[in-house]
This record gives sequence, structure tokens and C-alpha cells, in this order.
Amino acid sequence: MSQINEEYIEEYIRNIIPSHKGILKELEEYAMKNHIPIIEREVTQLLKVILKVLNPKSILEIGTAIGYSALVMASSTNEDCLITTIERRSDMVKEAEENFKKTKYKDRIRILQGEAEELLPTLNDKYDFIFLDAAKGQYLQFFNDCKRILNNKGIIMSDNVLFKGMVASDDLVVRRKKTIVKRLRKYLEYINNIEGYESCILPIGDGVALTFREE
Repeated sequence: MSQINEEYIEEYIRNIIPSHKGILKELEEYAMKNHIPIIEREVTQLLKVILKVLNPKSILEIGTAIGYSALVMASSTNEDCLITTIERRSDMVKEAEENFKKTKYKDRIRILQGEAEELLPTLNDKYDFIFLDAAKGQYLQFFNDCKRILNNKGIIMSDNVLFKGMVASDDLVVRRKKTIVKRLRKYLEYINNIEGYESCILPIGDGVALTFREE
């Protein structure tokens, strides 16, 4: 239960979503067993639909983990779409690389190991779609670093922006999470008021923000 929606709504939506097979199913089971966070099933479906509509040629992901979302994106795009994904933890990089090797998408995905705030300023390629799913307290910095490399008419999708409902209600805030909540609120206010961009916040999963670059 994410505390974003009523449990019966989440359960209904997740029950009607078709189950994955193959590597994606394996990674879902592995993540659950080992308590590794991956994107929620309804967020996975949203991601798939957006990519099929956008038809991107280049994707940047911040936060690889075991490679689940990168494989979702690879399976939802054409063969000419290249995916770059950033991960700071060497153990996650190793796991993701092994998972990619098991698929037909291995040549379309490259991993950059390191801190996103250090790597992003070094990137010169342009991207049609950027997926933020790393340190939530750094989203504002990530976004500003990504503006330079986001193509016109491109989209930035940010996951976990409502952070178990804490961002929307002080009553839910845990003391040790106050800084993250404060930064996420600042981030959401920023992307909803920045000129040249149009944003929306969707209360699914743990909260998703979509930001479209107009110019």
C-alpha cells in the first residue's frame, strides 16, 4: 500500500494489468524477495503507454537498480531507440548488466556508473525521454541538469514524487524524512511553474510527475 490511493483501488488496478513473462517476471519476483524497490505495476503501464505514444529515439534513466525499468523501456520502444542509464552502486550495476545480457535488448542499453550529479553535466547527447528514479531529494538538481539535454517536445518523468503521501500531508511525514519531503515539495512547485514546460502530477504508485518541454 503506497498511501497515495485507497487500497481497494490499487488492488483493482493491479489485478487487471496483464502479468509479465520472462525476464521482467523474474525481476519482479527477485525484487520482491530481496526487498529491492522497482516501479509499481501501474506506473510500469503508464511508462509503456507514454513511450509508445512518444516513440523516442533516445532515453536517459537516472537510477538503474537491477535494470527492471530499463528493460521495460527497451521492450516498449523500437529497435532504433538507445537507452542510457545511470547507477551509482557497483553491485547494482553488476546485477543490471547480467540481467541485460539475458535479453535481446543488451546492445541498446548502456550503463554509466557514478553519481548522477557528477555525470549529468558531462553528457552531450540529447534525449527525447528522461526517467528520474534515483535520490528523491536531488530531483531539482537532476531536472536542471537535464534541461540542457532534453530535446524539444521531450518528456521528463519523475517517480515517487508524493513519497507515500508525505508530500501532500504533514500528518504523514516521518521526522527522518522531513528533508526529502521539503525538497520534493520544492521540486513539484518548481516544475509546475517553470516557463516553457507543462507538468502534471498523477496520484498512482508512489506519485508520478510528467513534464513536457514545449520549446
